[in-house]
Amino acid sequence: MTPRLESLLGRLQPAGVILFARNIKTPEQAWQLLRDCQKCVATPLFTCVDLEGGTVDRFRDLLGPSPSAADVFATGSRKLFRKHGEIIGANCRALGFNVDFAPVLDLALEASRSVMGSRTVSADPLETARYAHDFLVGLHSARVLGCGKHFPGLGEGTLDSHRELPAIDKPLKKLWAEDLLPYRALRHQLPFIMVGHAAYPQVTRDRMPASLSKVWITSLLRKRIGYRDLIVSDDLEMGAVLSAAPVGEAAVESIRAGCDLCLVCHHEEYVMQACGGLVKAAENDKQFARRAAEAQRHVLKFKKKWNRLLRPTKSPPSATLARLPRKLWEFGEQVRLVRLS
Repeated sequence: MTPRLESLLGRLQPAGVILFARNIKTPEQAWQLLRDCQKCVATPLFTCVDLEGGTVDRFRDLLGPSPSAADVFATGSRKLFRKHGEIIGANCRALGFNVDFAPVLDLALEASRSVMGSRTVSADPLETARYAHDFLVGLHSARVLGCGKHFPGLGEGTLDSHRELPAIDKPLKKLWAEDLLPYRALRHQLPFIMVGHAAYPQVTRDRMPASLSKVWITSLLRKRIGYRDLIVSDDLEMGAVLSAAPVGEAAVESIRAGCDLCLVCHHEEYVMQACGGLVKAAENDKQFARRAAEAQRHVLKFKKKWNRLLRPTKSPPSATLARLPRKLWEFGEQVRLVRLS
């Protein structure tokens, strides 16, 4: 915690914070940083991290590597699917995190193999939903909220949305039966859904990223699929979005389209631009002000529902922290041995 960060959090009163490997030096330091962030903000914070296992593992240098979703799925054991969520959830909770932006629901299709790699589990949407269901059960047993991503699906994407905007030329009928099936199946189980940055020209008739699209977020996710919990944009600093709109405008369009929250993950100047854009739009546009107020009510209602889970955890005992790497290693060995058998 620095005076500058303390001032920023106090002024903005964000819904949550997200930490990356650059913010995490030791388990005790990460816990203390999250606790200090909460002291600056009046409502319970979403304390978030991306922890899928495999290539997306913010705790690798602290606790050791966690198996990827693909490796766990390859065991075929639903017991291990759930255990994956339990282990990752326990590690998150011990360090003070209450939200994990996982699991990935994108399909493991050939088109995106070079981009997604071991982050996806199956080309079969039912198998993807089955793994995600069990992972979420395990995560929740550790008192951590999960998030399905990246709606409506990056399985056919050939470009990395961190750098460029993928355009997925697939009709809605096929998306509905394939990429959207896991979201439809898990709509009552997912606390969060993250909207990705890809264009679907056959659906929207333009190259607008789904994260800024009212067609995708309000018409399809909210109304047709019937999802009722929180919708969050992927990081608005990613190249796929910045190629379409400056970050301040992107924040406004994301909320206008139906998101409840938007992520801005790296630069303080972009955080301020996003916040400034939202405030200015709410002051000058009554319709947008109503939409922003609706999103705020939705977030606060959600926080009230999950108040006990969102409360800051006690400082983790050193004995608990000492056991985490061993348990993670044992789980990794179990996954490896089942795959070899």
